[in-house]
Amino acid sequence: MAYQAEYLWIDGSEPTREIRGKTKILADGDTPGIWGYDGSSTNQATGDNSDVVLSPVFQCPDPIRGGNNILVLCETLLTGDMSPHPTNTRAAAAAALAQYGDQEPIFGLEQEYTLINPATGWPAGFPPNGFPAPQGPYYCGVGSLKIHGRDLIERHTQACIDAGLAISGTNAEVMPGQWEFQIGPVDTVTVGDHMWVARYLLYRLAEDYEVEVSIEAKPMKGDWNGAGMHTNFSTKAMRENYDAIIAACEAMGAEGVPERHLAGYGIGIEDRLTGAHETQRFDQFSYGVSDRGASIRIPWQVAKEGKGYIEDRRPNANADPYILSTLLTNTICSALA
Repeated sequence: MAYQAEYLWIDGSEPTREIRGKTKILADGDTPGIWGYDGSSTNQATGDNSDVVLSPVFQCPDPIRGGNNILVLCETLLTGDMSPHPTNTRAAAAAALAQYGDQEPIFGLEQEYTLINPATGWPAGFPPNGFPAPQGPYYCGVGSLKIHGRDLIERHTQACIDAGLAISGTNAEVMPGQWEFQIGPVDTVTVGDHMWVARYLLYRLAEDYEVEVSIEAKPMKGDWNGAGMHTNFSTKAMRENYDAIIAACEAMGAEGVPERHLAGYGIGIEDRLTGAHETQRFDQFSYGVSDRGASIRIPWQVAKEGKGYIEDRRPNANADPYILSTLLTNTICSALA
């Protein structure tokens, strides 16, 4: 009896990376192995040397096809020496975890996204020739005038659960048609693996509803919230004492660090990090307890208990989770070593 293995990989699209997939039919008992694809069609190779290698690194049940079918997330490799492809950002995350794994880095990512009506190009819930009521009732709202797309969100949540992903919550966000799901708490590599597969499932299920999923940082200009991927992070030391929390915040604000991190935090940083809509300006760095207008928020319960985690509020929704986890692991773990 045959089954389907959906091979997934991250392409070389610019400015925002995308996930791609193709299906391999395998005989029952066979395991997914090395495969390949045309990199000249994904901005990862030239036509005269187009092959890119797919190397499986994570697999899970396929909750859409069901049965024995699986999803197979792959790293991309060069054909010559089988080294990581230049667009392979997972390899750096794996190296960071190998170096600092003894500090037990843990992540929770909050993926915001916007459902787009293909006919209008505007977020779901926006009328064709106007604007909805101002922000206020939509965040965690209930009711048909406030919430749009819940059927898709419920299916996506269940699909992530059925796939065994570390999904830990969902909620409607501040702008109409905007939602969020969370992945974590898991390590530097696993958080990227699970986030990319969760994104794939969201895009795939959205096809059934004929809506587009946007992770653009500022899908609607003006007085509307942007879309971020708030990044919660801790190490063993941070989960045990408050001095490590402050040391982590200081490390994130050290000379040259904010600029280096923002360069890896996704496209459209300056459009989203304006100092309004629960953000700190892109050209300023701050941290504070319970401050959603700071670059780094220390949750109130962390300050009260004297241990826990920090939330980096700057990453965009379109950031590559592997780049995020690599940056925070290297910066904070090296400072706490």
